[in-house]
Amino acid sequence: MANVSFNRKRAKLKQVLGIRARLALLAVILVAPLMLERIRSLEDTRTKQIAQATTEFTTVARHSADAQREVISSVETILKSEAFIRASAGGVSKSCDVLRASLPTSLPWIRTLLIAGADGRIQCATNNMYVGLDLSDRPYFQQAQETGRFVLSDFILSRPVQTPTVMAVYPVSAFSGVADAVVLATVNLDWMSKVMNNLGGRAGITAVLVDSAGTVLAAPADQHSAVGRPLDNMPLMSAIADMALRSDQDEGSLSFLAADGSRRAVSFTRIAGTNARLIASIDEDKVSAAVSRDIRTAYLQLAFVVMFVLLGALIAAEKLVIKPIEMLADMAKRLGEGDLSARAARNRLPSEFVPLARAFNAMAAQLSQRERELIASNDRLTVMASIDMLSGLANRRGFQSRLDFEWMRAQQYGSELALLMIDVDHFKLFNDTYGHLEGDSCLTRLGESLSGIAADTMGFAARYGGEEFCLLLPNTDVVRAVEIGEQVRAAVLKLCLPHITSSHMVVTVSIGVAATRPNETLRPGDLIEAADAALYAAKHRGRNNVVEHGILRIEGSTAEIAMAG
Repeated sequence: MANVSFNRKRAKLKQVLGIRARLALLAVILVAPLMLERIRSLEDTRTKQIAQATTEFTTVARHSADAQREVISSVETILKSEAFIRASAGGVSKSCDVLRASLPTSLPWIRTLLIAGADGRIQCATNNMYVGLDLSDRPYFQQAQETGRFVLSDFILSRPVQTPTVMAVYPVSAFSGVADAVVLATVNLDWMSKVMNNLGGRAGITAVLVDSAGTVLAAPADQHSAVGRPLDNMPLMSAIADMALRSDQDEGSLSFLAADGSRRAVSFTRIAGTNARLIASIDEDKVSAAVSRDIRTAYLQLAFVVMFVLLGALIAAEKLVIKPIEMLADMAKRLGEGDLSARAARNRLPSEFVPLARAFNAMAAQLSQRERELIASNDRLTVMASIDMLSGLANRRGFQSRLDFEWMRAQQYGSELALLMIDVDHFKLFNDTYGHLEGDSCLTRLGESLSGIAADTMGFAARYGGEEFCLLLPNTDVVRAVEIGEQVRAAVLKLCLPHITSSHMVVTVSIGVAATRPNETLRPGDLIEAADAALYAAKHRGRNNVVEHGILRIEGSTAEIAMAG
């Protein structure tokens, strides 16, 4: 009986001294010295947080300046490329065609690319409303012509649409050595403001990007109304306008007492290669006020610590066990549902659960790796499905995809699109005479020749099926397409592939040519049908020739005309 009584008392003692009771007792022992230490450290925290906020914002502002430099540098790179193309092309037409097709969608901060002649008149642009404008009186145009270097203008209103912008200019003379044309780009100021959004939304902080005249070019979203306004008109910024704009230094900073009595710290950074500057201002009093509110909140929190410490200790045991198990169970559920990105946050788990979490994460990583490998394999199969293995060119599926793309692009820019349908003459007789292995070799040689011509003419070659090939030519009118067709026909003759059953004694091709300017009333299939019709005519005219097929649109109906090339 005594032993049973002792066991009962021990069981009650374990219940009283369970994990909850132990944590509650430990919390009570620790809370008093912690409160005293917390109160002592709060005042030190005030000063440190102000200094930390200033340092953090300075770092963010520097990063934002670097981002603006990258934006301007990318614009300069595009302009250099276009200037080199213009200097190399030796003519307006070709360089303009390249310009209209080269506006990169990956650079949304470029609105429009333009080429202006030495007289300042716009010769071509990716937006036709600019063509014909005279920029000879613009200072940035004159400066680029005089210095032969990249120039970024001050804040201006674009003449056609009165849109706020800045102009980036690069002279072709930098490559040609002759004062000829210049390449220009209109820069999207809204995008430059987006780059600065990480500087906005902070109490007591102002940040703007200004030009050499002190006009605001970009600002975070909460300060966007400042864009286009002179810096002198902005409260608390005018005091440092002269110093920031006239300083020869790339970077600078100062502290001063503003007219409203607030203590401010200001820094400025020049955007490399331009006269633009990023100016950031911190109102130390407002920053300090925010920290003071946090300190007062901390005092209130400490007052409630004693009230909730026991309650917190009681539920801590459950949190230390139940929460980790729920987290791991949720991860296992997500994995079971196919979410391979699920991971257990080991830093939120007690150390006892870390090995299990590590094992879960390793399993999820392996499953994710296998999924990536499967996706990569599928991508390779997709590419292989678009390539003709015999000729090395795109197959019919790949050609149709490229035709749809070029059709939409030509329709968007109002350019012409040409198609060559190429068929090997008497190929069945060639196979019957020399065998299928020689026939495959013949198609391979033709594919190699056609690939080289496609590269030279900026075209896209494909094997359409059997002995039939095609060559898609963007930005090409029918006259040029016929010339390229003759080039293809001559290149095949030059291969001198024997064909004793042909009247020419060598392998020849017949070529049908069609060209059109895509619009809403036409479809890509019309271009294929026209080229096929021209190819059919070429076959009936003795083969080894090029026949042109024109497409005319009259009052919504289609009229087709076949002409000998």
